[in-house]
Amino acid sequence: MPAPPVAQRIPVERTHHGDTVVDEYAWLAAKDDPATVAYLTAENEYTAARTADQEALRQTIFDEIKRRTQETDVALPARKGDYWYYHRTEEGKQYGIQCRRRVAPGETAPPLSTDGSPLPGEEILLDGNVEAGDSAFFDLGAFDVSPDGTRVAFSVDLTGDERFTLKIRDLTTGENLPDEIPNVHYGCAWSRDGGTVFYTRTDDAWRAYQVWRHTLGTPVEDDVLVFEEADERFSVGIGLTRSEEYLVLAAHSMVTSECYLIPAADPTATPVLVRPREQGVEYHLEHDPARGRFLILHNRDAPASPGSELASPAGGGQRQEDFALAEVPVDDPTGPWRTVIAHTPGQRLLDVDAFAAAVVVSLRRDGLTALRVLPAEGAAYDIDFPEPVYTVGMSSNLEYETNSIRFAYTSLVTPHGLYDYDLATREMVLRWRRPVLGGYDPEDYEQHREWATAPDGTRVPISIAARKGTPRDGSAPLLLYGYGSYEASMDPWFSVVRLSLLDRGFVFAVAHVRGGGELGRRWYEDGKLLKKKNTFTDFIACAQHLVATGWTSTDRLVAQGGSAGGLLMGAVANLAPHAFAGIVAQVPFVDVLTTILDPSLPLTVAEWEEWGDPLHNAEYYEYIKSYAPYENLRNEQYPPMLVLGSLNDTRVLFHEPAKYVARLRHVAPGTDVLLKTEMGTGHSGPSGRYDAWKEDAFVLAWILSLVQARAPY
Repeated sequence: MPAPPVAQRIPVERTHHGDTVVDEYAWLAAKDDPATVAYLTAENEYTAARTADQEALRQTIFDEIKRRTQETDVALPARKGDYWYYHRTEEGKQYGIQCRRRVAPGETAPPLSTDGSPLPGEEILLDGNVEAGDSAFFDLGAFDVSPDGTRVAFSVDLTGDERFTLKIRDLTTGENLPDEIPNVHYGCAWSRDGGTVFYTRTDDAWRAYQVWRHTLGTPVEDDVLVFEEADERFSVGIGLTRSEEYLVLAAHSMVTSECYLIPAADPTATPVLVRPREQGVEYHLEHDPARGRFLILHNRDAPASPGSELASPAGGGQRQEDFALAEVPVDDPTGPWRTVIAHTPGQRLLDVDAFAAAVVVSLRRDGLTALRVLPAEGAAYDIDFPEPVYTVGMSSNLEYETNSIRFAYTSLVTPHGLYDYDLATREMVLRWRRPVLGGYDPEDYEQHREWATAPDGTRVPISIAARKGTPRDGSAPLLLYGYGSYEASMDPWFSVVRLSLLDRGFVFAVAHVRGGGELGRRWYEDGKLLKKKNTFTDFIACAQHLVATGWTSTDRLVAQGGSAGGLLMGAVANLAPHAFAGIVAQVPFVDVLTTILDPSLPLTVAEWEEWGDPLHNAEYYEYIKSYAPYENLRNEQYPPMLVLGSLNDTRVLFHEPAKYVARLRHVAPGTDVLLKTEMGTGHSGPSGRYDAWKEDAFVLAWILSLVQARAPY
């Protein structure tokens, strides 16, 4: 085996709050420096050499993923107006194809294609394979058909840096219009007549801070700046309501938001502010024209007395941290709010969708997602689901005037499925379930919900999946996944890729640690800022619980996390290196203190409400420094580690994993650590599905080789 690369050490000092830190690998942040590229290339070559003996296993796993996947497939169409909209894939092609087909006379149920062939009468709106061309990377940042169905606005990224070019296609001719707008952010929104499109731009710190208006057929240089956000904590976005009557322009930070309304039929109108921002107050609008109101999901202070209105500004009550639902008349959107669903601690309201026949509220309780229906007449009720752990959420519901809704359902053992639910009869019909080829039977697998106990006594949920018959004597290998930031919930999901682990006797588990949103807003609050360490100790407690209950043993337990979950991996490696047989850290946020200290870097200022502001606050500086993975590496026997980064990543810059590996090799020379950097992709890694499967196979082969799992069933 070749010797691992040794990065040059060039001391660079920085001093904050009287504390001087020497960073010997700061030079790796220079992306265009030939020395940086040479180091990353050397690490990639070293990793390739070290894992060369896994090539056959990687190919086997790739073939398993491919064999289980229906490569030529058509997704379930969703209706809007006179068309069914859907996407499909073709065998051998990396990217999806966006299509539509006219609704046939009398047709109410969505048309299906059991063999994946195109639907008769299909119209291709956009072929991702054509748009990608010879580029190694391709991503759609927007795909939005105009209300009249004659045009589509779409944006493409060909490098992975999440900066898109917006294009307009005439669907009557199939040709792109001359209107082409570079350097836009995700998403866009149409005016009612389809003659105007709104988009956002980012600043140098990759913050969406401007909303622009473009009139089709006019020069881009004449576009009008509609809104600019000066506060660096806030980002902006704009979208068209389902009713297509209003554009909602929203400005939001991690914990605060405000919304503006623009009539979709009058796109040049001045935006109307619904309610001025108030630190810590979040709200979200949904238009409900059948009842002449806007629905507002919010966490404002509770009213002074039950049934009373929420006056503006709020005051006198306790913050409704798990959110309540209110309403305000359409003809007085800035007026007082009246409660529709009162705040219930531990029942986190997530979203609201209005339809002519009912309102549907997405929520979570007891660590699981749920749907609550508020019919036009009668009492509210929840839709029931049978499995012990699952995920349910609203799907493609493009029309307001409808008597049925569509939701998605999955679990650790149940493939992703789409149901149509009749709001009048309460009948639930499974319209489509993602095919899993090769004889997959969910009855061959089992799933569980267990609870670990954290050092402070908090009970932490764990979702577990395994093949039936997997022993509980500590002999089974186990992959434990975690995230725990930004109130993002790692709700149970099905994975074809995961079957290659389960069928080799692996147990898969998700640690629902604090910092996520699984148990409501308090769960999130207790895992951020000066309580961030709860995220790490929760994960270690889950690992210890799985060992104590016989699911696995320490020498067969592998941990995995990405992005902020990669920070989690680095932190637990420092806190409990002997608790794991191996660690996979994907695009890991491991140099957190250095990054959060630099407001010129992408997203940093906005992140201060998640992690704290160490630049101006000594308490946050000391706290972040006390857990930052890069800062706390020591001469310890770390478990084997696989670290992955991406050169064009704008969220976790490539040099974080690179610096981490370089310093780990120097501080703890006995550690077996590999670094693999994708040289032409972004935060999410390879964009094409076959390239993504190869990446999955690479990671799984490393894990399987590490614990030497047995042959598959």
